[in-house]
Amino acid sequence: MAMVEVEGLQKRYGDHAALAGVDFTISKGEIVGFLGPNGAGKTTTMKILTGFIAPTAGRARIRGVNVLVDPVAARRHLGYLPESAPVYRDMQVADYLHFMGRVRGLGEAERASAVARAVERCGLSDRVHQLIGTLSKGYRQRVGLAQAILHDPDLLILDEPTSGLDPNQIMDIRALIREIGERKTVILSTHILSEVQATCDRVLIINKGKLVADGPTDEVTAVSTGDVVRVVVAPGKVRLTPDQIAEAIRGLPGVESLRVLTDAQLGEGEVSLELRANADVRAAIFRKAVELGVVLLELGQHRSDLEAVFRRLTRGTP
Repeated sequence: MAMVEVEGLQKRYGDHAALAGVDFTISKGEIVGFLGPNGAGKTTTMKILTGFIAPTAGRARIRGVNVLVDPVAARRHLGYLPESAPVYRDMQVADYLHFMGRVRGLGEAERASAVARAVERCGLSDRVHQLIGTLSKGYRQRVGLAQAILHDPDLLILDEPTSGLDPNQIMDIRALIREIGERKTVILSTHILSEVQATCDRVLIINKGKLVADGPTDEVTAVSTGDVVRVVVAPGKVRLTPDQIAEAIRGLPGVESLRVLTDAQLGEGEVSLELRANADVRAAIFRKAVELGVVLLELGQHRSDLEAVFRRLTRGTP
């Protein structure tokens, strides 16, 4: 059975279509990065999955339970951590988690066991008697994550779980998400694209209410962009304009797209280019530079990262 099924999901606010027919399925045990620019429909999708709002059309199921028909039953299978962790700062960590256990209907013995398990897994053992309001943001995120996993849900939906954290805290939360993902299904929404690349084995990208990419993270990165090549040249025997140099390199076999970059650190007459290629074009670029009579200052090729994919799919830039 699929853990999450979304079919033809639509959501309209008057004349505005926040979602325009979204379909995807997430299997048990996947860690999925859910990406999109502001206003793309990402938050709307998560609110529908968590039962906070109803779709205009389409269906969403959590472990086979329709979230619109039986939202309470669907919520029993999921834990949710919003961007701002839903914690009461005037409560101690242990008291808050016991309170959340009662809210989720856990009996006394079951609740004690669940709190102890969540505290250990989230690294809160030395903070259980501390007021939440006195914790660092990193530890408050841990408390929020602890309440999300308290009832041992099958699915975790995490919205910007590392927002505002320092690098050490980010590494800790990433490791915790990966550890939880070994047993659970995780949907991770974040604007930190390197976080998805480091944590998730699959990525969904939504733009203007529609999915524009869905697949294993490595495959989406490779198939969507190919290789990125950076070229910097300086005037040599012949002084050419940036457009003339770009046009000459754009015509080389294997070059899919090219743009001239603006770089304040460039010297007089120097030109910086970034291009996408479906083959190794470095030798051809070197020969073309010699033919043009320009000096090749920099030539580097690397596999595009998720940021380049995201920018191209959501902004239409090469």
